[in-house]
Amino acid sequence: MLYLIGALNLDTRPFSVEEVQRTMSADFADKPIVGGRIAREFMGEGEDKLMLSGQLLPFKTGGLTELELAKSMMLAGRPQPVLRGDGARLGWFTIDKISEGHKELMRDGVGFFIRHSIEMTKVSAEGGSPSVIGNILSLFGLLE
Repeated sequence: MLYLIGALNLDTRPFSVEEVQRTMSADFADKPIVGGRIAREFMGEGEDKLMLSGQLLPFKTGGLTELELAKSMMLAGRPQPVLRGDGARLGWFTIDKISEGHKELMRDGVGFFIRHSIEMTKVSAEGGSPSVIGNILSLFGLLE
């Protein structure tokens, strides 16, 4: 396993990830000082964005089912726990955007190569659902 987003397992196949970009920031409040430099007060964590991208070969190794699962997770709007392959818990993230590009289209309109990217934003721990099983079941329409 390279990454785990909720119930979605990203590995070398069928749903692979080849690149990871993470951007983190901190928030500061600027306070003007008469006759001196502006003081900055630390306000806490800023935005934490994570982007995973890779390529699928749906006619050789599959991956379209996993791509559809990622889309349904995004449309559900629920925060998902994200784990890295070494066991590090990255926190709860919402899936903000999924991009896909098909290349060398086959007869059914699906590309032989599909480049994809999943963009996520970290949310507070309170934003995550306490029931991961509930999240998984709701993806399959078993729990409303």
